[in-house]
Amino acid sequence: MQVRVVALSNALCRRDNPVVAKREPMSLVKRGNSKFWYVQFQIDRQTIVRSTKTTDRKVAEQVAAKIRADVHAELLLGKKELITLETALRRFANTKAGTANYRNLKSQIRIILRTIDCSIPLPKVNSDTLEQFRQKRLSQGCGSQTIKHGMNCLMGAIRLARKDGYQCPSVDAPLIRTANSRVRYLSVEEERRLLRELDPTRVANGLSAEPARRADRQKWMQDNYDLVIMLIDTGARYSEIANIAWKDIDLNGGEIRLWRSKVQNESVIYMTDRVEIILRRRRRESNGLTVFANKAGERRGYSAIAIRKAFRRAGLDDCTIHTLRHTHATRLVQNGLSIQEVKAVLGHTDIRTTMRYAHLEQTVVTRKARDIVNALNAANFSAEGRA
Repeated sequence: MQVRVVALSNALCRRDNPVVAKREPMSLVKRGNSKFWYVQFQIDRQTIVRSTKTTDRKVAEQVAAKIRADVHAELLLGKKELITLETALRRFANTKAGTANYRNLKSQIRIILRTIDCSIPLPKVNSDTLEQFRQKRLSQGCGSQTIKHGMNCLMGAIRLARKDGYQCPSVDAPLIRTANSRVRYLSVEEERRLLRELDPTRVANGLSAEPARRADRQKWMQDNYDLVIMLIDTGARYSEIANIAWKDIDLNGGEIRLWRSKVQNESVIYMTDRVEIILRRRRRESNGLTVFANKAGERRGYSAIAIRKAFRRAGLDDCTIHTLRHTHATRLVQNGLSIQEVKAVLGHTDIRTTMRYAHLEQTVVTRKARDIVNALNAANFSAEGRA
């Protein structure tokens, strides 16, 4: 029996045996100044060197065996190594490089990384992980559509990893209802209330009077006030105004050149009177490259907490930053611009996006129709129909 076992062992170790032909002996070595043992071996003519991350020789032997098994599974059996949720998200973003949605996707990933722990192995992602993301974004005051964008990013990363052979969870995104209701926009009175809560000269509990206020605090309050007015009067997306550079502002011509990164096109917006006043004042006070800047003097980026708080103080809990864009579009339609014209102003690439304002256009048209019929009736049937 012992002779047969030895013979079998020798047969398995022969280099021409198909089971082990590509696997060379494994050794533990010390490298450089590291205190850890390293495992070194060859598979399919590739030299593999990995740290066992232990100084204990016996533990290192066990870790080495697992490392070799994992590498063998990856290289020869096509089984991928474990990756983290963060790695999966970044891989997903890389596949979209050069597309119109790339910058928006990168922004979504930065938000996800700040919101939940993305260092966990991808297979550990479960329904609780996704629900945690949804709940945290809700607590931050985000609307359903905004949360849905982030969830789509998470699920896209998981689907891509599964397609590429990585170990992935079997998980479905939680249901996020996006109400198919009328567009929320600010009335003139609501806008006044919001601007009062953003007024850089206001005094409130915990907020000292303007002369005694810190310069950086006063600047930030002025920035938020100016930014909101510009968003209402231009209808631009937050990032398009918050990060705009002075080189894209023509004060003499009254023009703002907007690069719309979300849809990869450029628009020219003409300044309203109050936008021009704001920009001329800011130009006199600024020597930076951008109209709005963060504390480091760089592009402002996404920083809307103070504005969201102002919405709540003004009793506008159902409003978001995007409400300002809706407000601009709604006022244009209500005052006679067609859906096609509003599409051009907002920089939409698809008319279906602009069609959310179609019911407002219909209201304007039917009001015009009433006025026409009244005029005709007054001219032709002056005595009829009077009470």
